[in-house]
Amino acid sequence: MRVHVVSDVHGNSTDLARAGDGADALLCLGDLVLFLDYANHSRGIFPDLFGSANASRLVELRTARRFEEARAFGAQLWAGVDRGPAIEKAVRKQYAELFAAFPSPTYATYGNVDMPQLWSEYASPGTTVLDGQRVEIGGWVFGFVGGGLRTPMRTPYEIDDEEYAAKIEAVGEVDVLCTHIPPEVPDLVYDTVARRFERGSRALLDVIRRTRPRYSLFGHVHQPLARRMRIGATECVNVGHFASAGRPWALEW
Repeated sequence: MRVHVVSDVHGNSTDLARAGDGADALLCLGDLVLFLDYANHSRGIFPDLFGSANASRLVELRTARRFEEARAFGAQLWAGVDRGPAIEKAVRKQYAELFAAFPSPTYATYGNVDMPQLWSEYASPGTTVLDGQRVEIGGWVFGFVGGGLRTPMRTPYEIDDEEYAAKIEAVGEVDVLCTHIPPEVPDLVYDTVARRFERGSRALLDVIRRTRPRYSLFGHVHQPLARRMRIGATECVNVGHFASAGRPWALEW
C-alpha cells in the first residue's frame, strides 16, 4: 500500500490535482483555505478584498506579535463590509476548486483556518471527512483529529483544549494518528521563519506516548525546526507545507 499525505494546501489546487498520482489514497490534514499568503501578500482572500498594501501591513503587525493592533487595523478595514458573507463567498469559491481536485479515495480532516460547516456541500462521494474518527486503509487503522487550539490569531476552527483532548481520546489506539497540529514538542512547534512557537497539543503528545502508534502525521507549522523525530516507538512527521512545496509526503507499507 502507498498513501500520499498533504497538509496546509492553502489554495494550491493545481498541485493538489496531482497529489494522488501513484498512490492508493490521498490523506489531507487540513488548511485548504488561503486567507493571506505571508510570502506573497497579493494572494488570498484578504488582499482580494483590501489590496496587497493593507495585507503587508497586517502581516507586519502579526509577525511582530502586535495582535491587538492587528485586530484594530483589520476592524478599520472591515468597517462597512458585511464580513461573514464576504468571507464565506470567497471560501466557497476556493472550496469548489479544491474539493474538485481531490482524487478518489481521499480521507480528509480540517485545519484551523477551515470552515467545517461548508465541507459537506463540496465533498464528493470519494472524499471521506473524519474528525475524532478512524478508518481502515490497507489493513492499518488511521485516526483523524482536525482543527487547532485557541490562539490570539482567532482562526475559524480553533477549539478548547478539553474538546481537542476528547477527540484524541475518541480515536483510541491506531497505527497512524493524523492531525492538523503537532504534538507539543518545542522542535516540532517552532517556526523558524515566523520565529515563534505555534500551538501544539499536550494531549496529543500524551496519547502518542501511551498508545505508541507507528506514525504521527501532521502539518500546521510551515517551517519547523525539526520536520521529523521519534517519540518512543512513534515516528512523528511534519508532512510539509504543501502550498509552497507542491509535493505530497509518501507512506508505504
